[in-house]
Amino acid sequence: MTHLIRATAAGGALLAAAALLVTAPAQAAPGDTRDGDYLNLTVTKEGDGQAGGTLLLCDPPQGHSRAAEACAELAAVGGDITRITPTKGAICSMIYAPVTAQARGEWNGRPIEYRETFSNSCVMAARTGPVFALDG
Repeated sequence: MTHLIRATAAGGALLAAAALLVTAPAQAAPGDTRDGDYLNLTVTKEGDGQAGGTLLLCDPPQGHSRAAEACAELAAVGGDITRITPTKGAICSMIYAPVTAQARGEWNGRPIEYRETFSNSCVMAARTGPVFALDG
């Protein structure tokens, strides 16, 4: 009978500890400063294998020279880069110089994964606006 009481008491203590873990508020890992919306942006030019990139933060906007515009554009489409309205009247050459744009991060608490290859950087700029304007 004594063993049963000890087992029951130990089980109760484990359940109480588990309840505390479940109900405790989630805390950020030490050094994690990513509060709000953010995207890790990269642009890779085919052939040279070199990628340029930056971390776009939107609270407050920072990360590249057009961060405020990029954050406003993303806010207008709920972080969905595929919903950005292409630039009207954009005229791009037909030179094939592919670039791949990639974004990973979080917007409004949901994960963002985006990757698309464009025929050249002009087409990318016309399609994604200021979001991938990493070099000014």
